[in-house]
Amino acid sequence: MAKLIRFDWAMKYILRNKANFDILEGFLAALLSDNDIKVLNLLESEGNQDNEDSKFNRVDIMIEDSQHRKIIVEIQNCRESDYLERLLYGASKVIVDNQRLGVNFKDITKVISISVLYFNLGIGDDYLYYGTTDFKGVNTGNPLIVRKRIEFINGKLENTIKLEEKKIFPEYYLIQVERYQNEVKEAIDEWIYMIKNNEVKEGSKSKNIDKAREKLAEINMLPEEKVRYEKYLINMVIERDVVNTAKEEGFDIGEKKGIEKGIEIERVKWILKDKERVKKLVQKGLSLEEAAEIMELSLKDITENQ
Repeated sequence: MAKLIRFDWAMKYILRNKANFDILEGFLAALLSDNDIKVLNLLESEGNQDNEDSKFNRVDIMIEDSQHRKIIVEIQNCRESDYLERLLYGASKVIVDNQRLGVNFKDITKVISISVLYFNLGIGDDYLYYGTTDFKGVNTGNPLIVRKRIEFINGKLENTIKLEEKKIFPEYYLIQVERYQNEVKEAIDEWIYMIKNNEVKEGSKSKNIDKAREKLAEINMLPEEKVRYEKYLINMVIERDVVNTAKEEGFDIGEKKGIEKGIEIERVKWILKDKERVKKLVQKGLSLEEAAEIMELSLKDITENQ
């Protein structure tokens, strides 16, 4: 079975070629359950730095499809604590950037955000999550459905009007690769299997996955491409090691500080107890210095932590 190149490398260098849009269309068709999806073009986005040496850089592309939706596909290799906040900002920015002043809001840009994550985000028992903005009745729990009028021409060239539910809010898909257990149940599972294992599972039948097997095979890489790819893999290992080392050092420092803090807290507790005894001795007529000496405390210990 031919070994495939990593999906993030493919997105960074191969899938930008219009001749390879069919691979993106196959992946999106499986995820969005839409076999008619068509990629019109790729739009530049801020994470697309063409440099394999850029440390901790995410890999992402923005797609415009035949429905004029903006689809952001992002691959994140390193953990990011504010990841959801950045997703929200990214989708909002695309909407604002594509909404010209004075233009009717009915043409607002529809955004779909797809994240392929090589780390576990949050607490959950699934590997594929979907989210969007829904309105539900506070008392009934039933959804609020808002529809729009769509005019089209039928086969007899007569205008026809139908009602269609409005779905204007950004939609989010989170694919947590590490949680996927290599079990294929749906078409999208074949793609997640490929993304995780760098190979197409035997018997896969989803749209265009055969083209992914053919076009993303390592054996087809030119010598200079293979050198760049190997350097990219080495940099990924280095980045992962840097992150893990930082975590370990952070744990060590935190543990040491925690022990020191615990000792200090206990010390203060004992001092507070002794200060009460000092207070009683002073009340009996001893001076502060004499009481401190009896309790083996310094005047500094007594006056601090009031």
